[in-house]
Amino acid sequence: MVAPKFSTKPKICYRPIRPSDLETLEHIHTKVFPVRYEATFFHDVVNGCDIVSWGVVDSNRPDGRCDELIGFVTARVVFAKESEIVDLLGYDSAKSDQTVVYILTLGVVDTYRKLGIASSLIKEVIKYASSIPTCRAVYLHVISYNKPAIFLYKKMSFKCIRRLQEFYLINGLHYDSYLFMYYLLPAIVGYLRSGFKLMAARLCKCKSDDRKISKWTKCKDKIR
Repeated sequence: MVAPKFSTKPKICYRPIRPSDLETLEHIHTKVFPVRYEATFFHDVVNGCDIVSWGVVDSNRPDGRCDELIGFVTARVVFAKESEIVDLLGYDSAKSDQTVVYILTLGVVDTYRKLGIASSLIKEVIKYASSIPTCRAVYLHVISYNKPAIFLYKKMSFKCIRRLQEFYLINGLHYDSYLFMYYLLPAIVGYLRSGFKLMAARLCKCKSDDRKISKWTKCKDKIR
């Protein structure tokens, strides 16, 4: 892949998304995504209403628009028990305090793609999720034909968990979606504990069955 050419070398900076970014944020979403979002979504993003976000700017732009968004990621923290991945998180995921981070949107304008910006944004989300003691995973949906995004998430160690049939409805047509998930360390530990607990339960059952068989055999010998 060849990186885009610039008259001046980009100086990529990351900052919070602000209310002044509203118009640019809406414009980029319209250009990047086939799905249309309600106005309330954008207002929630720029005002930080139950949505966390990171913005990207090029502080070395020759046109002077050094503080204008060129990329972004938006996400939301949700309770694990209310998410669609609760069954994939281990035995303790139904506890009331367990959470997951759901990536809502991730986008970079065409001119600034292939510079590693999307990867950096994903890392920011993972870092944020890892800072939450109760967080077990980061997950998202990808439309089935978005091959570059699928490749990116796999490269970032996300696991493709499910294919959801006809998940999206765009211009009257249905499209499938892939569910990708990145397990945080506590979730992996939970899985291991769950596995060990199940294994221990099976071993105990086997030992109990063996004892029953042994007692029955001894009783049978006495009868003889």
